[in-house]
Amino acid sequence: MAGAESFGQLLYRHRTGLAIGALIGLFSGGFFGLLMGGALGFWLDRALRKGVSQYNPQQLFFRATFTVMGKVAKADGRVSETEISFAREVMARMNLSEEKRREAIECFSEGKRAEFDIASVLLPLGALLRHRSAVKLMFVEIQLQAAMADGEVSASEQVLLSEICRLLQFTPQEAQALLSRIRAEQAFREQSYRAHQNPEQFSGASLEQAYGVLGVESSATDAEVKKAWRKLMSQHHPDKLVSKGLPEEMIQLAKEQTQEIQAAYDLIRKSRGMR
Repeated sequence: MAGAESFGQLLYRHRTGLAIGALIGLFSGGFFGLLMGGALGFWLDRALRKGVSQYNPQQLFFRATFTVMGKVAKADGRVSETEISFAREVMARMNLSEEKRREAIECFSEGKRAEFDIASVLLPLGALLRHRSAVKLMFVEIQLQAAMADGEVSASEQVLLSEICRLLQFTPQEAQALLSRIRAEQAFREQSYRAHQNPEQFSGASLEQAYGVLGVESSATDAEVKKAWRKLMSQHHPDKLVSKGLPEEMIQLAKEQTQEIQAAYDLIRKSRGMR
């Protein structure tokens, strides 16, 4: 039948569970254990993949966003008013319905509970978004922004953020680069806002912050700057993110990020005389 999966294709698709089960079986029970372990690993891998596929990507992303945000806010022992304000601000920017807003608050409260395990939502989310790196990136960026809501990332928040990145299969280097870029974005946003409110006192966002938003050094060539800008604009394109599983409610957040990326690029381009 057309479209049917061959036995070889089936084995290849579940190769991870098959290999792990076979190795465990080999070391614990010789050749017979190898066969039994491989079979057990295969069916376990298949069951897990089937379970994950039943999740609604948008709903899982939405709930994970606010439960993990609650965990991040509680990471240093208490939830500050600034962190609560940030969560409310995100909900407002998303223009949530009253029902969705209640759900977001419930998720945030659930995440604050000491017994809440982030792996319970991040492992299914990571599996579901395994080939949707741009959406995973958006998720981590939101959590980094939540951690920085009260000014700086505490040691306990840093540990938690590292665990979030690990569970979503970001390397420590990627996580650190993300944190640096989010810091630059926050500074760029604040300076731009101050300049808009009080143009006589503030001249506008600095070039240093603009380079940080794009994740490049000021010594980068024009071609490198343009390449970084194009990559970030592609990663944060709202339509692309929604097609990959980003909830419709979060389109506004993606739009705001693309606007900041564009503003940073425009500032750099103007300072360099780039076309």
